[in-house]
Amino acid sequence: MTRSFAAMSRLAFLLCLALFLATPLTIVAGVSFNSTAQMTFPPQDISLRWYSTFFSDPTWVSALTRSILIALAASLLATSIAFPIAYMQWKTNSPLAKIVAGMAGVPFILPPVVIAVLFLLFWGTVRHVGNIENIVISHAITFIAVPLVMITLGFASIDKSLVEAARTMGARDGDVLRSVALPMVMPFVVSSFVFVAIFSLNEYVIAFMVAGFTAETMPVKIFTNMRTGFSPTMCVGAVLFMLIGLAGFVAIARFGNLPKLLGARA
Repeated sequence: MTRSFAAMSRLAFLLCLALFLATPLTIVAGVSFNSTAQMTFPPQDISLRWYSTFFSDPTWVSALTRSILIALAASLLATSIAFPIAYMQWKTNSPLAKIVAGMAGVPFILPPVVIAVLFLLFWGTVRHVGNIENIVISHAITFIAVPLVMITLGFASIDKSLVEAARTMGARDGDVLRSVALPMVMPFVVSSFVFVAIFSLNEYVIAFMVAGFTAETMPVKIFTNMRTGFSPTMCVGAVLFMLIGLAGFVAIARFGNLPKLLGARA
């Protein structure tokens, strides 16, 4: 009886939590299908008017395309930097590798406004302001902790007996990495790539501070339009971002063990 009550309570809590998280997303998606420019939910007359407006407006399409390109580039850069750091931690477990890993995680724990100001000062000092690569590098440095943690988990999950067996048979460090470690760590690398891309897509403060309106991303575009008044076109952009994020998580869950990728024990 006690177990049944505990299970029911846990289920009720999870359902309430899911409802709490899904309600704002449902409202935003519903508003995007309104036929009028009012923020009404549920939509009075279902229409694709604002989706047509979104994709026929070059500024919205440009902001969406720019956000996706920045997210992909930042994710690739962050993962490329995090992988060798995680590999050196796994291979040597040296104090230097731990210090480098710790320093790489600092930007992620700083308040977004603080790290954005730091990047603004840096790009201003080197006189390289208002460029799209500023956002790419800034996002990669800020979110490098995500792939670093996940790839480190991947290396930690490798059975040491496999490595010892490979070395017993004459495999060198490069052979061990290529034939033993990389296939086992690759799901963690791919999942970290997706996570960083999603973080970058939705980041506003850093993108606004380091590039402003010269390289306008979707979050910056939405915020700019909100200052002049509400339009359901903004909700269309939010829905597209939700779909991209959902597709990423579904892909991770489909082709990998999502709980394990997030650090859960088997």
